Amino acid sequence: MRGLPRKGIAIALAIVLVGVVAAAASARGNSPAKNTATIQVCVLLPDTKSSVRYELFDRPYLAKAFKAAGLTYTINNALGDQQKQRSQADQCLTNGAKVILVDALNSGVGAAIENAADARNVKTIDYDRLVLDGKASYYVSFNNVNVGKLQGRGVVAGLKARGTYSQHPLIAELNGAPTDNNAKLFKQGYDSILKPLYTKGTLKKGPDQSVPDWDNQKARTIFDQMLVSTKSKIKGVAAANDGLAGAVVAALKARKLKPIALSGQDATPQGVQNVLSGWQTMTVYKSVKAEAAAAARIAIAIIKNKPVTWTNARINNGSKVVPAVYLKPVTITKKNYTLLFREGFLKRSQVCIGKYRKYCK
Repeated sequence: MRGLPRKGIAIALAIVLVGVVAAAASARGNSPAKNTATIQVCVLLPDTKSSVRYELFDRPYLAKAFKAAGLTYTINNALGDQQKQRSQADQCLTNGAKVILVDALNSGVGAAIENAADARNVKTIDYDRLVLDGKASYYVSFNNVNVGKLQGRGVVAGLKARGTYSQHPLIAELNGAPTDNNAKLFKQGYDSILKPLYTKGTLKKGPDQSVPDWDNQKARTIFDQMLVSTKSKIKGVAAANDGLAGAVVAALKARKLKPIALSGQDATPQGVQNVLSGWQTMTVYKSVKAEAAAAARIAIAIIKNKPVTWTNARINNGSKVVPAVYLKPVTITKKNYTLLFREGFLKRSQVCIGKYRKYCK
């Protein structure tokens, strides 16, 4: 949740290599996991493709929380491989995990993991993504429909700022992976804002397509095709995250077209740079630090046999109603981007560098 500059790709690849090594090791002593009860908590992260957040933010935040609680743990990244994620889960069960945080690649593999865990009386927590028809005891995320609403409003705000809102502009939708339930919820959110405007004729509905695996290269190809099919008349794009938005920006620049109204999500360094330089209207900041802290708090309570009394929502996953903790997403624009620095989510040195330095306050 790609489109990173070359330097960013190199850094991300280096992080992935570190993650691969860490995924096979117990976090205590960083020694290889043995077929004994060596860990208490297992974390299953999905990939590095849908977002750079998992290695940049989720891993260190979760590790810090479990270490502070004195728990043994392992944090794994499936690197986009369903079989690997299932294998990592099985290894965690073999190693005695009592709680598994599941950020599943899709609901199919997630449900299989949770069924296997339930058979061993191991508790699971859906982390960031809800597993449909799963058996999780808790769900920790953001209200993802609300995230999508922020994106839809961002597109409308961008159209108004550029003076194209009154011209019945053509709007495209570049959605996340069709296998990701979150992507469906984001779309539900921005469609709730945009569809009434399509119906009224205020906006024109243009191409609407999902991007397999949140793959930025595929997104670039898809958006190139959208531009060709519409003769480059698209004036706004509801892009589901910063990576997809980056693909839109790259396509526009390649054709020497002007910036358009464009949403994003995740407040990645590149996404914020695109916002500051005027190529992206907004992004959505979801505090991974708060999300990781909330999930870790529940896992720690379960391990220590303490009640979890601070959930603030409930969600039906298709087979059961799951107690949930929903956190608040925040729209980020040129006006408030320094919030990301103040809260320690990003460093100024990650954003205000090179050609982007001149845009920073």
